[in-house]
Amino acid sequence: MCAQVVADSPALFLEHSRMLLATEYLPKIERCIQSLHDEDIWWRPNEASNSIGNLILHLCGNVSQWIIEGVGGRPFERRRQQEFDERHPVPGQELLRRIRTVVGEAVDVIGAVPVDGLTAPRRIQGYDVTVLDAIYHVVEHFSMHTGQIIWIAKARTGADLSLWNPPTP
Repeated sequence: MCAQVVADSPALFLEHSRMLLATEYLPKIERCIQSLHDEDIWWRPNEASNSIGNLILHLCGNVSQWIIEGVGGRPFERRRQQEFDERHPVPGQELLRRIRTVVGEAVDVIGAVPVDGLTAPRRIQGYDVTVLDAIYHVVEHFSMHTGQIIWIAKARTGADLSLWNPPTP
């Protein structure tokens, strides 16, 4: 049985990466956005910090650059600094549309990666990485910023957003 798990590990990695982005992290971000007014989405405690809006723009840019372009080969021109500089509130519903679209495309790209393609070299954002490195980077990066978004949403609402309830059978 252990040999079978090892043989299936690349496929498990790809499927688990897709699941984390689409069914673990994205729904938490959606719930946070839906619990807030647009002013709260663009609130920041100080100029050295990011708003939820900036974090979502940043996630869209990062996932697009690393997965959609870097792994999938689809053209993308990123303006990274603009993700953080944005101060004109993009409405929450538009941010949700953007992040859903990007995550959907990324899940499709990851789903198309052949298991023997994980060690393929890529040059992304000036880094020499493998496809596995790129996917792992995006999943952990998405996780980190999801946590920041959750913290801001809880701070702004003063409420438990019920993000950690186990699924009902």
